[in-house]
Amino acid sequence: MIIAFVIGFFIFLISMAVHEAAHGYVAYICGDRTAEEAGRLTLNPIKHIDPVWTVIVPIALVVLHSPILFGMAKPVPVNFMRLRHPKRDMIFVAAAGPLSNLCMAVLMIHLFKMTGMTVFMYMIFLNLALGFFNLLPIPPLDGGRILAGLLPNHLAYRFGKIEPYGIMIVILLIMTGIARQIFEFCLAGFMRFFG
Repeated sequence: MIIAFVIGFFIFLISMAVHEAAHGYVAYICGDRTAEEAGRLTLNPIKHIDPVWTVIVPIALVVLHSPILFGMAKPVPVNFMRLRHPKRDMIFVAAAGPLSNLCMAVLMIHLFKMTGMTVFMYMIFLNLALGFFNLLPIPPLDGGRILAGLLPNHLAYRFGKIEPYGIMIVILLIMTGIARQIFEFCLAGFMRFFG
């Protein structure tokens, strides 16, 4: 159990670093240098660790023998007003994180087929979990940002009002098993297409 957690945690750090760096790089391309100025335009996992959500929460859940494990990185800072086309570019910046994880998963599928190494299966699962989970259309998740960018301004404004309750909604989806069902449905479709 401890060895599996350590391996999983290490893979999670790598995957979240790719995810957060992707946000930062796309924001940089679109004109916002906030992530670079904050020293977050990097694949170094240490720069993306949030002491509570990346370390304390996952460890506490393991110690408490929770059937549910989750955590998150420190979000890369993005100043949407510095983007050349804020509403449109917000979609690109938000989509970059989950897309990077899905691309990582595809790469890991090929590496697993070539080597048969179990570690690549861990990486496939964790990257798909990060990618699909973050695509849920709930602010402040990336899916919520994407949806806000696609909605007309007046609807995006109303939609944005649920952001203070977003984490509670996400936790509720996890606790009720709805998030798991969504993930399993997306996983089955993804593996049918790429597996």
